[in-house]
Amino acid sequence: MAIVRSAAVAGRFYPADPEVLARDVQGFLRAVPEPTVATTSAPVAKAIIAPHAGYIYSGPIAASVYARLTQARQDISRVVLFGPSHRVAFPGLAVPSTEFFETPLGRIPLDGQAIAGLRQIPGVITLDAAHAQEHSLEVHLPFLQTVLGRFTLVPVVVGDARPDVVATALEAVWGGNETLVVISSDLSHYLDYGTARQMDQRTRQAIERLDPDAIGHDHACGRAPVGGLLIQARRHGLAVETVDLRNSGDTAGPRDKVVGYGAWMFSRGSAKDGAESELRRHGPLMLGLARQAIAARLQRHGLSFPSGLPAVLQAPGACFVTLTKRGGDLRGCIGSAAAWRPLAEDILDNAEKAAFHDPRFAPLAPDEWADLDVSLSVLAPAEPMVFADETDLLAQLRPGVDGLIIEDGAHRALFLPSVWDMVPDPAGFLRQLKHKAGLAPNHWSPTFSAKRFHAVEIDEEACGENGNEDG
Repeated sequence: MAIVRSAAVAGRFYPADPEVLARDVQGFLRAVPEPTVATTSAPVAKAIIAPHAGYIYSGPIAASVYARLTQARQDISRVVLFGPSHRVAFPGLAVPSTEFFETPLGRIPLDGQAIAGLRQIPGVITLDAAHAQEHSLEVHLPFLQTVLGRFTLVPVVVGDARPDVVATALEAVWGGNETLVVISSDLSHYLDYGTARQMDQRTRQAIERLDPDAIGHDHACGRAPVGGLLIQARRHGLAVETVDLRNSGDTAGPRDKVVGYGAWMFSRGSAKDGAESELRRHGPLMLGLARQAIAARLQRHGLSFPSGLPAVLQAPGACFVTLTKRGGDLRGCIGSAAAWRPLAEDILDNAEKAAFHDPRFAPLAPDEWADLDVSLSVLAPAEPMVFADETDLLAQLRPGVDGLIIEDGAHRALFLPSVWDMVPDPAGFLRQLKHKAGLAPNHWSPTFSAKRFHAVEIDEEACGENGNEDG
């Protein structure tokens, strides 16, 4: 006999009668203004944040973002659903032991393999009691059943957990285009209408900046799962859009004590262009930071981390700093392959290392400084490539676009996209990268792996090799 988590809040948070429930959900979706509904040219959602109150209060706000998913109905086959615990106190994250979640609209099968993988992560426990009466996950299911039809579910209740722990769990089930991440959270609770609007606007700004630290405990009941998603959005280069922001005073309640609701969509579609535009806008500032780091070392005085920087420079980022002589010869290049600290800090550190610690060159002398150009390559997160053999890998490479990281055992090497300027042939590009990694030109093995990445070039001066990151 199947093990089923039955609907616990049907008849209270939403209708228990399946016909009434279906009609209400469709009504909420149809009421979404036409410009808000996804079109074929709109970016496809990878993740959303939506509220979890009774439908009479938060249903219209939830519908505003669920309406965006209609175009992805054929692509999404799995939903990862994280929401805060309201009834059971426990440390960490809780997954269920059941096989199905049920609503009046039918049963949803759980992804047992993904849940088993989550159980291997420290801080994730099996706790059916956390799921039994929890509404923060359940209220989303009828919307998902209506918009997506068939899908498997990975439900996770978040107890006392830090956002970075949530991010680790999200990464384990992140998947590709087939996986939608849904984060359940309401916003401010039981403030007067004006005060709630002010607080919720601050939360909106924090989410748009992908800044989990700016969301306080009283700003959102789902602070931890929201924070985990914001960390993941940074890692995966997602763009965020605020779809709706209202409160119960706007929908069905009085205005003396309201609850805030917001809906956000995170997508890949427009993230690249938006991120590139933002980076290029701050290009002079970034190059100035690199020059300040080198000048400080030459002048023998310290350099503190600057304050008041744009959010893009405070967010985790990875870059390579390249120094070239005015004639075009390389003078130093050091960088990071993955984002693990603020981009501004990465620029400062790699600039100093490129000038004084690239093992291929002597430390920079003061009389050289005036004749050097500085350029930056800011790396997007690397994506694993799937290929059958070397011919397949070469066919997938995009000359002039892809940076490439290869790895096999202890051998690892990276080429920036700018290397294509000197080695335009994919076979030669891979052959030279193998040489850099200490591998034979014809090397191939079942454990050989490759990741590609995009880089935003600032000042259009890039290095053909790298000096750190073994880099």
